[in-house]
Amino acid sequence: MSFTNVPKDLNKVKTKLALNLTKRQLICFGIAGAIGIPVYFLTRETIGNSTAVLLMMVLMSPFFFVAMYEKDGQPAEKIICNMIRVRFLWPGKRVYKTENFYNVIEKEGEFLAEQSKKSKPKQKNYAKKNR
Repeated sequence: MSFTNVPKDLNKVKTKLALNLTKRQLICFGIAGAIGIPVYFLTRETIGNSTAVLLMMVLMSPFFFVAMYEKDGQPAEKIICNMIRVRFLWPGKRVYKTENFYNVIEKEGEFLAEQSKKSKPKQKNYAKKNR
């Protein structure tokens, strides 16, 4: 009997449009082809065939990277934007501040002690009067 593996996490499943590629991959490959192929045909007579192919590959590789790379569910441009924002746009370093829970507990104890002193009515000692 044949069976099909069904992934447990359906968030990782991407819809494929054509040639088993996603819409994002098709757009990036199309842009890479629109840039790389004309560069190859325009430069192969002047700089030679093998150099023109290398130039075409260098120009197309960033688009292939953006189309294919994904880490922790984030595409490449989001990762690059986050790296730029953290490295250059945020002012200074973020300071790690903690709250000392011992001081909080101590202050709470002092507050409760004050409240209990204020709220207690003064008891009169009736035992001495009756004697």
